Amino acid sequence: MTSVMRIEDAEAATQEQYLRGLTKTFTGIEKPLKDAPQCGTLTELIAELHRVFAEDRVNIEYVNHLMMSYKSNAAEWRSLPIRSYTRNLVDAGNGKFNLMLLCWNEGHASAIHDHADSHCFMKMLKGELTEVRYAWPKDATVNEDAAANIGQDPEDQEYSGDELEELSRTTLATNGVCYINDTLGLHRVENPSHSDVAVSLHLYCPPFDTCSVFNKQTGKRTKCKVTFWSKYGKREEQTE
Repeated sequence: MTSVMRIEDAEAATQEQYLRGLTKTFTGIEKPLKDAPQCGTLTELIAELHRVFAEDRVNIEYVNHLMMSYKSNAAEWRSLPIRSYTRNLVDAGNGKFNLMLLCWNEGHASAIHDHADSHCFMKMLKGELTEVRYAWPKDATVNEDAAANIGQDPEDQEYSGDELEELSRTTLATNGVCYINDTLGLHRVENPSHSDVAVSLHLYCPPFDTCSVFNKQTGKRTKCKVTFWSKYGKREEQTE
């Protein structure tokens, strides 16, 4: 039994290393892959993701395609206990990916953040969200090479104080998908509507429980632990 577990752990580590390596070259696809399978329901999407991530080598373009192919159906997720702005785990992907729902109240926005050297796919299920993308801080101590070094005490880092440079601003409508990783920069997500709630589906691979948030005016970086408000439709117990 122990030998089997060690083999499984080694395989998982190999896949994680492979996935992180892909963040250096993968920039996302603009439209679904031709003649590739479609996911008609959220259940089908989850099942196909499990099949894909069971392999040693994950076709990240196909993962991107799957997120694009699924068409939002509110009946599949509106009964889940979600509230703004919370992370609600839909599926843990056997530790190889996280699939979660986020709800955004009118005018709500995230902090500027990185993705801990992982792939991030965001699909709109309801409403619209604006993604604002930023360059990494210009301070040499906080650059792309150090993007995944989230274990360092942020108080030990020095900052140039330069304001973060905005790279792009894109608004996603329902069923739109965007992709980002740390090589492509940082981002902030906001609901531009003053009257409508937005709901988004997020896939992170490999999953992470710590990321960094950034001050827009100074580039100052701070570690942030990320948790789930609910898991599999049930509210998580909060501990002090």
